[in-house]
Amino acid sequence: MKKAILILFTTAMLQAQAQQADVPARNTIAVDAADAPADIIRKAAHVVPTANQYAALQNEFIAFIHFGPNTFTRMEWGTGKEDPAIFALQHLDTDQWCAAMKAAGMKMVIITVKHHDGFVLWQSRYTAHGIMSTGFRGGKGDILRDLAASCKKYGLKLGVYLSPADLYQIEDPKGLYGNLSAYTKRTIPRAVPGRPFRNKTTFEFVVDDYNEYFLNQLFELLTEYGPVHEVWFDGAHPKTKGGQQYNYQAWKQLIHTLAPKAVIFGKEDVRWCGNESGKTRAAEWNVIPYQEDPARANSFADLTAPTVGSREDLYGARYLHYQQAETNTSIREGWFYRDDTRQKVRSADDVFDIYERSAGGNSTFLLNIPPNRDGRFSPADSAVLIETGRRIRQTYGASLFRNAKGPQAVLDDKTTTALRLPDTTGAIEITTPAAVTINRITIQEAVSTDGERVEKFGVDAWKDGRWEEMAVSANIGYKRILRFPDVTASRFRLRILESRFPPAINHISAHYYKNRPPQLAISQSASGMVTIAPVQQEFNWKPHGEDAVKNLGANFDIFYTTDGSEPSLHSAKYTGPFHMPSGEVKAISVQAKDKSPTFSQAIGITKQNWRITAASSERDKRPASAVSDANRKTFWQTTDDGPHSITIDLGAEHQLKGFAYTPQTVHAEGMMAKGVLMVSLDGQTWRQADTFTFGNLVNDPVTRYHYFPDSVTARFVRIDATETAAASKSLAIAELDFFE
Repeated sequence: MKKAILILFTTAMLQAQAQQADVPARNTIAVDAADAPADIIRKAAHVVPTANQYAALQNEFIAFIHFGPNTFTRMEWGTGKEDPAIFALQHLDTDQWCAAMKAAGMKMVIITVKHHDGFVLWQSRYTAHGIMSTGFRGGKGDILRDLAASCKKYGLKLGVYLSPADLYQIEDPKGLYGNLSAYTKRTIPRAVPGRPFRNKTTFEFVVDDYNEYFLNQLFELLTEYGPVHEVWFDGAHPKTKGGQQYNYQAWKQLIHTLAPKAVIFGKEDVRWCGNESGKTRAAEWNVIPYQEDPARANSFADLTAPTVGSREDLYGARYLHYQQAETNTSIREGWFYRDDTRQKVRSADDVFDIYERSAGGNSTFLLNIPPNRDGRFSPADSAVLIETGRRIRQTYGASLFRNAKGPQAVLDDKTTTALRLPDTTGAIEITTPAAVTINRITIQEAVSTDGERVEKFGVDAWKDGRWEEMAVSANIGYKRILRFPDVTASRFRLRILESRFPPAINHISAHYYKNRPPQLAISQSASGMVTIAPVQQEFNWKPHGEDAVKNLGANFDIFYTTDGSEPSLHSAKYTGPFHMPSGEVKAISVQAKDKSPTFSQAIGITKQNWRITAASSERDKRPASAVSDANRKTFWQTTDDGPHSITIDLGAEHQLKGFAYTPQTVHAEGMMAKGVLMVSLDGQTWRQADTFTFGNLVNDPVTRYHYFPDSVTARFVRIDATETAAASKSLAIAELDFFE
């Protein structure tokens, strides 16, 4: 009987290999007009990453650094008109950055050496708009050089973000961006007297002035600070001029020659996940459709649809291409550092959750940590990185399937081995020497050789004489981390339910995550009642179909303060909603002997006595009253006719120190980018309290806070919007809060 089974298995393997032989594995595979849907799916199953892409996938968790004039102006996007002296850096500690990133388990750091404002962080030969025109180290400082040295010291890879958009080159009268210069043959790099290059490689391209400038800068970055492992091209364009076009094919040739191990973000190698909040797709396929050959394309669209690589997505393709996703977000509210008092920092719970969903969801987790004005990571950011790294090591440092019985090709931790199943469905069993308690399973396909194939799978545990399903999930790809309630057993099973082609499983491991006290959300009703509860994780990924809070295990308690002091076990214990007119609530959760970080929330003036006395306009079902109903899911939205304003009677006089604006998140229309706050005692005589600016709202629509230089006395407030994001014609506000 065993011999018959072996013969059948061998026959099936030979048949699968014969099927596979007619479609060689490639990074890009063309779709023929005569291809049937089954042919397209078979081809998709043979699309594989390049060696550079696979190395980038193995990084899993990497860092972003946003640092520049915006750090000092407290703006998200600069204008290009800033005096370089505004970058008043006195100290720089890139060793501290790298030590914290290394502790977090990160493998690479990408730094914004030039953001959209055009200011450069290295000693470029081709512009004076940068670090060389500041007082930092007498104009001789070079932030990229310091970081490159620290990366070598701490064993981190280095990547560079060079913004194609350049507001300085647009705004300066002698700027090169869109200057309508002729396309002529240019030699890269352009020689600069007194500053020769050690690397003697040269290129000749037919380009205009701005592309020449950009290529010269790339040459500097890739020859004097390397090796560089990722070049990051942002697709954002705050302003354009002169119909400027980018010669990406020239950029690519230069990068591939000078940085042969680098992947290129925003182009054919690595793509944006489609948001900046850390949100992940339930099924993130890296084999995606193209209408033109990616190798010859000059521009690449952002892929923001809910699905980008499903069967239905692929059927209309002319090319099938491997292009992996990076899931990017910031540890702080915004990409640049603003302050340590009002700019919120993600908790370790939040960062660890995004890590598991992104690195464990067939993408790379790119987390931004913006240095402060002292040239260091702030203590809160560093603490989160260190704690996140500790959780990653404790949870995933070793497999609970070690010494287990099962196919060694999936248990040996080698990237070069794989178990190739004979059919598109099947099962793999693993038995441990003794019962183990687990709540995480990691599964990987051999994507570097066999591509992405599994479309649906489940994992089971043998309990009480039968198989009990622990979780079901969509695709696997490079890596899938499954999370589920604690299970204790000694027999486990992976079931492949649907595949595009007989899959190759490279790795299976089991892990246990020790639950921590939950993150807390503090909210206030319109009547002033304050509620403290476990946060319903906005980024939560729940393949097991249960709320994350239900999986905390033991009960927990909440302690809080309202006087600004840090809460402790001796503070008031939360038992239910309480009334609070204005101030700040700080709270902690305690589970067993573990205490959470402190969570805080500014509490605004009670809204039950507010009255909307005027609004410029309102749409049906989007009334002005929504700004004061304490419900972030409702919002006021104007018609398209401006100008837009709203006037509120607060019901009594108050000493105001600031306000908060919560944008609506249903769509990107009407984000309030700039405005003026007017105040009055009688609703007749008005004076200006302050102007305000909120940046990057479309990609990061979180509550924004603005505090006045001096407190103002007011009963009536009026907000006049002077600019909306993305040139939207209407204005939308989900909620307004005013603080005493």
